[in-house]
Amino acid sequence: MQHNVLILDFGSQYTQLIARRVRELNIFCEIFPYNNPPKDLSTYKAVILSGSPFSVRADDAPHPDLSEIRGKKPLLAICYGAQYLAHFSGGEVAPSNIREYGRANLSYIKENEGFLENVSENSQVWMSHSDTIKTLPTGAVKLASTKDVENAAYKIEGETTYAIQFHPEVYHSSDGKQMLENFLVNIAEVPQTFTPNAFVEEIISEMKEKIGNDKVVLGLSGGVDSTVAAVLLNKAIGDNLYCIFVNNGLLRKDEFQNVLNQYKGMGLNVKGVDASKKFYDALANLDDPEAKRKAIGNAFIEVFDDEAHLLTDVKFLGQGTIYPDVIESVSATGGPSATIKSHHNVGGLPDFMKLKIVEPLRMLFKDEVRRVGKTLGIDPELLGRHPFPGPGLAIRILGDITPEKVAILQEVDAIFINGLKEHGLYDKVWQAGAILLPVNSVGVMGDERTYEKVVALRAVESTDGMTADWVHLPYEFLMKISNEIINKVKGVNRVVYDISSKPPATIEWE
Repeated sequence: MQHNVLILDFGSQYTQLIARRVRELNIFCEIFPYNNPPKDLSTYKAVILSGSPFSVRADDAPHPDLSEIRGKKPLLAICYGAQYLAHFSGGEVAPSNIREYGRANLSYIKENEGFLENVSENSQVWMSHSDTIKTLPTGAVKLASTKDVENAAYKIEGETTYAIQFHPEVYHSSDGKQMLENFLVNIAEVPQTFTPNAFVEEIISEMKEKIGNDKVVLGLSGGVDSTVAAVLLNKAIGDNLYCIFVNNGLLRKDEFQNVLNQYKGMGLNVKGVDASKKFYDALANLDDPEAKRKAIGNAFIEVFDDEAHLLTDVKFLGQGTIYPDVIESVSATGGPSATIKSHHNVGGLPDFMKLKIVEPLRMLFKDEVRRVGKTLGIDPELLGRHPFPGPGLAIRILGDITPEKVAILQEVDAIFINGLKEHGLYDKVWQAGAILLPVNSVGVMGDERTYEKVVALRAVESTDGMTADWVHLPYEFLMKISNEIINKVKGVNRVVYDISSKPPATIEWE
C-alpha cells in the first residue's frame, strides 16, 4: 500500500474524519496512535496531528516524539496539535475565557499565503477547544484569526509546519477541504494517486504475493464488503478461493437462499451452511450486547474452522473487514480514541484455529469499497445494498434471542425494506432496518385489548457510517408501513421511528 500521509491520533472524535477528507483528495493515509507511530517514516510525504480531548497543560497530556518529523516533513497540526507546538516551543496556551465550540468565521486572512489560497473572506470554521493560544511559538507567523480566536492559524518560518486551532475535516468548516488540499497537494506535493483502479491493481498484486499457491476460505454475507473482498481474492488466486455462506439464523427473511442464488454466475465457489441451531444455542439466555457479539463471533469461528477442515491445505481466512471496523474496534489502531463496540470480524483468531487472516479491504472506507466494486464490474444493485451488521438481527433484538423473536423481526424488516424499494426510497437511504424492543405496549385491535411488542424503524443517511443523520421519510410512507406491520405481523401492536443522529447515537441500537 502506498503510504503517503501519516495521521497521528491524540484521541479526537474527529480523527477518522481527517482520514476521510484526505482520501477524498485521492491521497492514501493511515491513522496511528501518537505514542506508537510507524518505525519507518521514509514513505510518508506529510504528517497531520489530530485534535484531542486533553489539554496540553494537563499532567497526563499526550506528548509525542516529533524529532523525526518536525522540520523534516511537511507537518499540519490541528487543534491540540497546534496548541502542543505552541506550548512546548516558546508560546503560551491558556484557558479560554469561554469555551470555544461551534461555528466561527475567519475575520483575518494573511495575504498571499499558500495555505489559505482560495479560502474566502469570512470563511466559516468549526472550533472545539477550551484552551487557546495566547502567544505564538518561536518563529511563528499568524495566518488567520476569528473574532474570538486571535491565533486561529499560524506557520513556523524555516519549516514546512502549519497549525490551526479549528477543525478543517468537519463539514461545518466550509473551506476545510480546500485548506487540506493546499497543504497536502500544493505545499507538501503529495501525489493524488489513490484511485479505485490503482487500489485494485496494487491489492491484487499484494494478495498474490502474500498468498501464493495457498488456499483461502472466505465467509460471505451477501453484503458489499464480503462480496468485493471475494471478487478481489478470486482475481488474485482464482480456484484457490473457497467461499462459505453461513445461515446463522439471524439473517433477513429468505436471505440465505436469495444470497446463494445471487452468487450464481459470478464465478465464485460458494457453499451454503445452515448453522442456525448452533448460533441459537450460543445465544441462549444472553441479553448483553457485547456478550451477544462475542458469542456470534465465536460461533462463526467454529463454523469456519469446521468447514476449513473439510478442505485440504487451507492456510488463510479471508474477511471483509473495512477501516471503520478497525477504528471502532481497536481505538484508532491502538491509540487513545474511545472504543465504541467490538466487531466479530476484527481482532484475530484463537490459537486453536491455525488459519492466517487476509483482509483486502482493511484500509478502505465503505464508499471506497463501493467504488472499487464498480471498478471490478460488480452488479450495481448488489453494490447499492444497505450495510447489514455482521451479528445480524441479534443486535436488532434488544434482550435475549429466540427463534420466535427473530421470526417477528424478519417479517417487520421485510415489510420496511420492501416498502422503501417500492416507493423509490431505498437508494436515498444509507442504511435501514427494524429493532425489536424489550417492552410490551397496550393496544386495541378490534374490540380486544392487546399487550404486545414494540418495534422501532431506523433509516439514516451517511457517506461512510462514521457519522449519520436520520432520514426524513414521508409521513404518508411511515403511516402506510406502520399500518402494514401492525396488521400483518402477529405480536406487534406499536411502531415508532428513530430520529437520532450519529453522534450522539450510533446507527445500530446495540
